[in-house]
Amino acid sequence: MVEVEFRNLPVPIVPRTADEAQHQARMVDAGFWPKLHRLATRLPFAEDLLAAWYASRDPKTPRKVKIGLTAALAYFILPIDTVPDWIAGLGYGDDFAVLLAAIRLAADAIKDSHRASAREKLDRLRQD
Repeated sequence: MVEVEFRNLPVPIVPRTADEAQHQARMVDAGFWPKLHRLATRLPFAEDLLAAWYASRDPKTPRKVKIGLTAALAYFILPIDTVPDWIAGLGYGDDFAVLLAAIRLAADAIKDSHRASAREKLDRLRQD
């Protein structure tokens, strides 16, 4: 089992209660794909983002890891964050930093199969 400490993420996004975690997961479910569809061809970290998505939805991924990855994905879809996304060249830098921190903390839980699924999906998105 992977034991991960997500309180060390660079921003306070990790839910404190089960209700907060469920709310955050619903928010990510509703907002992740529309935002990714808009940005898939422009985000240099789109593959990592998708791999985190697949790992966070894998039943074999430990609950704590799912919560941390979902928190990082929630930060990506939030319209308000440390550096607003509309700032050219900088807007997604903070999103990437949060995602990278979560991925490093959850590295053992993000499997090759998650990365392969991410590459396949990204290829399809970029062809549309």
